[in-house]
Amino acid sequence: MSPLVELLAGNLGLLITLTLVLGLLVGSFLNVVALRLPAMMERDWRIEARQILELPAEAEPPLSLTQPPSTCPQCRQRIRPWHNIPVIGWLWLRGRCADCAAPISPQYPLVELACGLLSAACAWRFGWGPELAAALVLTWSLLVLAVIDARTTLLPDSITLPLLWAGLLLALVPLQASLSSAVIGAAAGYLSLWSVYWAFKLLTGKEGMGYGDFKLFAALGAWLGWQQLLLIILLSSVVGAVVGIGLILARNRGRDLQIPFGPYLAAAGWIALVAGDTITAAYLRSAGL
Repeated sequence: MSPLVELLAGNLGLLITLTLVLGLLVGSFLNVVALRLPAMMERDWRIEARQILELPAEAEPPLSLTQPPSTCPQCRQRIRPWHNIPVIGWLWLRGRCADCAAPISPQYPLVELACGLLSAACAWRFGWGPELAAALVLTWSLLVLAVIDARTTLLPDSITLPLLWAGLLLALVPLQASLSSAVIGAAAGYLSLWSVYWAFKLLTGKEGMGYGDFKLFAALGAWLGWQQLLLIILLSSVVGAVVGIGLILARNRGRDLQIPFGPYLAAAGWIALVAGDTITAAYLRSAGL
């Protein structure tokens, strides 16, 4: 064991601090993913649609997670590296572009700060080891999925499906759930929401959720096992109902207001990751079971 590994394994405070910093840096990248991945998906859909309709191809500007470099959406000036420092850069600029003074969305520092704090919480909960590495991967994936779904009502397959397979593969170790628990969790997670979707559609003629929600719930079942699915769906439903009612009242909109379910699933899944066993045990004690 190297001296650095020994230091991190034996000093929880240092591990939490370094994981917090790592989370802030990763949060900056997650902002890029949350903004660019849906745009990349739309570009690919346009290209595919033109091919299906046998229309001539149109030139599409290059777009990836790394190109073009980050610029201000108003004045198109490149963002300087020191202005990209997580949280600090936004505060330094007082939430405005350094060149044109256009407002910069508070999403950037909020996502960075959330990623840092959630990552630090994982370090506190799991300590040094492979469990922490796996927890960070799941945490970062859930956070970026929540942001994308909140902004666009999309849960990209390019994140949910690899997350599902990663959970099943990790069950071979296992870290969070046994292989049988993970396989049952993945199947039960998908089929449960799939059944609710079709029951709601047959009764109302409307779609209550998207297929991305099924895949995300299946991924959570693969990572955490079928035992956590009930807790996740209860937590996400309660929080979703409270927030949804609040949004309807605040915006003076009817019950047709479209509210993505993915952020609540992601939040409930993260809570189950770090405290699921504790919550379940507390409930069983209070129920005298």
